[in-house]
Amino acid sequence: MDASRWVVWVLVAGVALVLWNVLWVVAVRRWYRPRAELPQVLRARCEDGWELVIHARRAAVRRFEEPVLLCHGLAANRFTFDFEPPYSVAHYLAEAGFDCFSVEWRGTGHSRRPPRGRRYTDFTIDDHILQDGPALLELALKETGAKCAFWLGHSLGGLVGYGVAQGPHGEKLAGLLALGAPVHFKSEPFLRTLISMGVRAAWPARFRQEWMSASLAPFLGYINLPLSDLLVNPKHIPPRIQRQVYANMMSSMSRKVLLQFQDWIEHDMFRSFDRTKDWRAGIAKLQLPLLIMGGSSDRLATPANVESQFALATAPDRTLHIFGTDHGDKMNYGHGDLIFGTGAPSEVYPVIREWLERHASALPAAITAPAPNPVEEEPRQPERSVP
Repeated sequence: MDASRWVVWVLVAGVALVLWNVLWVVAVRRWYRPRAELPQVLRARCEDGWELVIHARRAAVRRFEEPVLLCHGLAANRFTFDFEPPYSVAHYLAEAGFDCFSVEWRGTGHSRRPPRGRRYTDFTIDDHILQDGPALLELALKETGAKCAFWLGHSLGGLVGYGVAQGPHGEKLAGLLALGAPVHFKSEPFLRTLISMGVRAAWPARFRQEWMSASLAPFLGYINLPLSDLLVNPKHIPPRIQRQVYANMMSSMSRKVLLQFQDWIEHDMFRSFDRTKDWRAGIAKLQLPLLIMGGSSDRLATPANVESQFALATAPDRTLHIFGTDHGDKMNYGHGDLIFGTGAPSEVYPVIREWLERHASALPAAITAPAPNPVEEEPRQPERSVP
């Protein structure tokens, strides 16, 4: 067979492999899609023209004025908090009487860039703080008629909350709940190597790791992926939930966001992309109520990291809670275990709800939610207190 035929066969085989993988991923996502009532889909426009998708989970009987903003972390999406019960913070808090709004940051899910101008991947964490966070907050306040809102962020979502709280919209936050959100970044060889690999894999624009995650999702529970214990402890999450999470919750990572993380890890900083704004230093100036939470086995937001974060705070109303067996819990929680661990719905979620209920404004009379608007079908892709 001559060289030209070999080239044709290789091209045909390559196209066939790609088509097979596309069909495989579509089938996997459909099979493992969360079986829950779809939330209301809203859209918030940022000042720079980006359009964010917000998923509203309304309380059947609204008991509290302030809504709760649910903010996912890096390489994730709204399924972090709005998943299939019982592993769904949004469902849990809605049942308690809170209206919940789960964001999908720019570059995630079905957020849309401006018609002209910046590329879909041309953004940093600064944009989440200065553009996305305020747009999410204003939409939730407009939808509920409330004056303030609570911010609950996991990992990067908590860091974005710290940044928003230090800006002009901070006065509209009734409280900040940071779950597994590291504000200190140790420059260990392992982390430096890992982030360097991520930056290379994201060239020239982003790392499409959600495709790989969905492709491998059906095998989880039978095998463990390399480095998976950084995100979750596979022993603490039911196999089917692992498969659903990897099939639905993973998202792309912008190269510029990874470059910003690389700066943070190499210099142990939590600062803006241009290195002029130190958000970690600003934590000491925050006076809004804070609930700082972490897991005893979290390798990204370690207990020491979370405790040092708590030590930075000077707010008169601040609470630290580390989840783990040393504090009476059934398991030692890792990074994702705080939401998807078998004990999370009975140990983590109640701490969040009880804190919110203590700080929320009870409505004079409970409000029954009106009939929801039509929902868009989505295309598939020890506790220490200071009184």
